[in-house]
Amino acid sequence: MTEQSSSSRKKKRLRSPNDNDEHPLGRIETSTRLEDNLTFSDTLIALQLMRTQFPKLEKVVTRPFILRSQLYSSVKDRTQVDRDLEYFVLQSLKKDRVLRVFKLNTGQDDHAIMFMDDYLKQIEFSVRRSTGKNQDGNEVFEWFERYVVHSKLDVSIDHLELYSLLSHGGDASDKHITLLMNAGLLIRQLIDPNMYWFAIPSIGPILKGLSQGRKEILSLLNRRKYKEMLLCSLENTRLRLSPLDVRFHLRDLIGSGHIKTVQTPTGFLARISKD
Repeated sequence: MTEQSSSSRKKKRLRSPNDNDEHPLGRIETSTRLEDNLTFSDTLIALQLMRTQFPKLEKVVTRPFILRSQLYSSVKDRTQVDRDLEYFVLQSLKKDRVLRVFKLNTGQDDHAIMFMDDYLKQIEFSVRRSTGKNQDGNEVFEWFERYVVHSKLDVSIDHLELYSLLSHGGDASDKHITLLMNAGLLIRQLIDPNMYWFAIPSIGPILKGLSQGRKEILSLLNRRKYKEMLLCSLENTRLRLSPLDVRFHLRDLIGSGHIKTVQTPTGFLARISKD
């Protein structure tokens, strides 16, 4: 990316999309075929398009999120992806509040990116589902959104800092933190019980499907004679073990290096990576 294009990108005001919003950089085309949207030169455009292509899920209410590995598969320069995400998160902390990054509880180095508006709506849904109108301690959810979400954009937070931020709203206690964990907003770290991961609430069934879908696609390719398959054919495969669609998994597997794509006269091939 040239200095001029990078500079002009940074001057653009970022904003989190609503469902009916046009892309802040202009209208984007949303072809349904993966090979038509395999790579991008701009991280934000890739994020916006993958948000619009997030699978429509049954029985699970989850706002769209994008995996960091999916960005790696779609933007040619991985270093630029990391720089862009750092910049967008910094802008979120300053005033625009566009993105949030989460460490996923998959047992691997998985990170998800969610637009802030989507995250706040996910919090709202989770709180409505997990609390009663008169449940003691419900005020902590307002404190969490007002004093924690918008001031702490790291993927984790320690116990003392969490208490300190919540205390801006009132007399915080262990009971309040337990309510946040029960609502799926925080996950206590196993290796350090004084640290918490920020979490996307209600995402548990999807994380299970993410792991199973990865295995199912790799198993399918490993059973082929040359361990490869046309990308368009693979994309039309129906998964048995994941609520996510094949396109979602392919972007992830390509970005994580498990699958590589090779262009041929008949189209892109998806092939098991030998590295």
